Amino acid sequence: MHDHQTGDALRRLAAIDLGSNSFHLLIAHHVDGQFHVIEKRSEKVQLAAGLDDNNCLTDTSMERALACLSQFAVFLKGIDSCNIRIVGTNALRNAANSETFVARSEAVLGQPIEIIAGREEARLIYLGAAHALADVHGKRLIVDIGGGSTELIIGEHFDPLALESLEMGCVTYTKRFFKDDLITEQHMRAAEREALSELANIRKNYLALGWDDPVGTSGTIKAAALVLGALQLGDGTGITRKGLMALRARLIECGRLDKVAMDGLKEDRARVFPAGIAILSAVFEALELDVIRYANGALRDGVLYDLIGRNTPQDSRQHSVETLAKRFDIDTHHAHNVATCALELFDQVRDKWQLDDESRLFLNWAARLHEVGLAISHSRFHKHGGYLIENTDLAGFSRPEQSALAFLVRAHRRKFPLKEAGVLTQNYRQRCIKIARLLRLAVVLNHARHDQPVEGFTLDSKGEELTLKLPEQATTPLLIDDLTRECVYQQEAGFTLKIVT
Repeated sequence: MHDHQTGDALRRLAAIDLGSNSFHLLIAHHVDGQFHVIEKRSEKVQLAAGLDDNNCLTDTSMERALACLSQFAVFLKGIDSCNIRIVGTNALRNAANSETFVARSEAVLGQPIEIIAGREEARLIYLGAAHALADVHGKRLIVDIGGGSTELIIGEHFDPLALESLEMGCVTYTKRFFKDDLITEQHMRAAEREALSELANIRKNYLALGWDDPVGTSGTIKAAALVLGALQLGDGTGITRKGLMALRARLIECGRLDKVAMDGLKEDRARVFPAGIAILSAVFEALELDVIRYANGALRDGVLYDLIGRNTPQDSRQHSVETLAKRFDIDTHHAHNVATCALELFDQVRDKWQLDDESRLFLNWAARLHEVGLAISHSRFHKHGGYLIENTDLAGFSRPEQSALAFLVRAHRRKFPLKEAGVLTQNYRQRCIKIARLLRLAVVLNHARHDQPVEGFTLDSKGEELTLKLPEQATTPLLIDDLTRECVYQQEAGFTLKIVT
């Protein structure tokens, strides 16, 4: 929750993608709606290969990753925190000790790291690819084979229509299916069969939805296109089924992972290339592809475009909130009244409590969604609401942001959930506690569900102490009872709330 720069001033943005195979850094200037790349770096860290039998990142793999990040850190100097986003993907989703790694990495980078869910990764990949491609009419399929997962997205223009992240990647499959370093027909087919099994869950829906333009992004597909171009089995941009089969046969001829050497193939990709080709072959088979073309634009590009869209009408988080409200049939009129009242309370204490624009956004969203739990049950609906938001795929929200929103909905009534606040990251904890206190007041003030939001109140703060002065016309016995109970709830949590009539 940071203040954002406004206006058309030159804005420097940075994205770091902590992938399962490679770490990527992208720095660009954003000015007058245009994107100018000023630094681009990639390092093969192979984080997924550094997972031991207990699914823990080994010390060696951590040191390798931290050495890379200390190089990246130099490029982040002088860039505003609100213009930097660092995301971790499959290897960090799966590592049992990812918290240790994230803490050490944050110390090196001086910035928070988010481990994003698979579908959020797919959404950001689509955003990056869609911006890199000409705006064709019709639907496109995007395939991104990473080190630990493969994302498949069908979308039109900038809108994804289907998002999937499957547990198959070139690093993890190398460990599973080529652990003796041999490349045989049996090994390739075993990897392909496993990938086909993963793809079986989405195959029918994807084929039914259809696409006009199949596109591949990132390392494996880029390498395949380049190798086929060098072998004169393609033009360096596209992969045909025939070319892919020839490449597969050529890899089996190599016989061993350490013997894989081809024109167009970088040395540091050679070991994981056969597994990547096995996954790509399965994608061709399952989705009945004849050809796929390579295009630039991947996760790191999507992260930057998402940063640009934040706090604008294009903010994907706003769209997620609206979709959720519609899906669970929330009483939008009442939610609007609570939000109006909550934002009025916020504006009255904003300066004294040193709250920022992002905090105001989260209060608005929490007010819009505070009754989402009623879709499950009226009893304890604040708890159901918190659970739903914590466990739903919410496009655009990082895990810490989603937890913050879930906490606010959970905290809007009854006993103040201090224990749950303790789980929030340091960046969010104190602000969320303050915002929750304001949301609770807005909910109480609008308990009677009048047509119009309650007006004419004033809220003042002295440190953590709040004093609410009510207008005469709004003072009813029901409201006084509700506010007296709220004073007790806040007092039990260690806060002071005074009501003046």
